[in-house]
Amino acid sequence: MEFGTFIPDDADQPAAEINMIPMIDVMLVLLIVFILAAPLLTRAVKIDLPREVAAADRPLPADITLSLDKAGQVWWQNAPVTPAELALRLDAAGRQADPPELHIRADREVAYGHVADLMALASGKGLHKLAFVSDPVPAR
Repeated sequence: MEFGTFIPDDADQPAAEINMIPMIDVMLVLLIVFILAAPLLTRAVKIDLPREVAAADRPLPADITLSLDKAGQVWWQNAPVTPAELALRLDAAGRQADPPELHIRADREVAYGHVADLMALASGKGLHKLAFVSDPVPAR
């Protein structure tokens, strides 16, 4: 519907212009949403965590300790194992009704990829409870 035309010939033709008002309304609503949501995405809580010595957990007899030295050798409860033997032992542990928790002791200089491979192997065998063992901070 056009206003201000008195020419009867083009009354049958639709208006050739795009109505921009609905698109502008949508864009303004999106702008307001982004203006309100942007501060929520960038806000972080800055806290200073306490640096206390935590009491060491007592491992259960069923828990398994896997050690990984800087050469890449894996140790099962202080005994070296081959990759094939490790896979068999993890498979047997994962089939238990209540799978044990794995305590991973990795040398500081071991590449992260070796630790990630070990975690992926354990998870693939059904062992999802993992714990990382570290040296406690000495008390002051």
